[in-house]
Amino acid sequence: MGRRVAFLRAVNVGGHTIRMADLRASFEKAGFEAVETFIASGNVLFDSAETDDEKHERVIERALEAEYGYPIETFVRSMSELATLVERDPFDRKDPAHDGRSVYVAFLGRRPTPVAVKRLVALATDDDTFAVVGREAYWLRRGGIGTSRFSAGFLEKTLGMPATLRGLPTITKLLAKHG
Repeated sequence: MGRRVAFLRAVNVGGHTIRMADLRASFEKAGFEAVETFIASGNVLFDSAETDDEKHERVIERALEAEYGYPIETFVRSMSELATLVERDPFDRKDPAHDGRSVYVAFLGRRPTPVAVKRLVALATDDDTFAVVGREAYWLRRGGIGTSRFSAGFLEKTLGMPATLRGLPTITKLLAKHG
């Protein structure tokens, strides 16, 4: 059995509220085992013998739409992929502004096109820097996220695909607790 995490887009934001107990039950009904949730923002851990994460995403999306009546984009990663992602941090950790920064990760369903990556990276400012590695877009924010002109929706529009955003500390805590 492989341990995986499903990162769900738009759960418990924008009027779409799902109780975590209900979400766990939905995953179990869809055939997943050892289901746990991590904070109430759509992070669901599960075990599966299946190794095809695209298949996991399709199964979860169909099950959740049937259960809750609206589409919920899903991005599945293995625990080892998450460990690599946390280690990777594509921004210079020796940057003098390192302590006053936040790193966010946008999970994507596929690799964005080179044109989309170039478009995103070109948006860099003194306070916001972007990088894309594989199926993740990284956002380095110096200062509070609430004062940025960028948002998860803006990243989606720029890359031309759905995404869900998590702070790197959330991913690190998830790994520390469950990895």
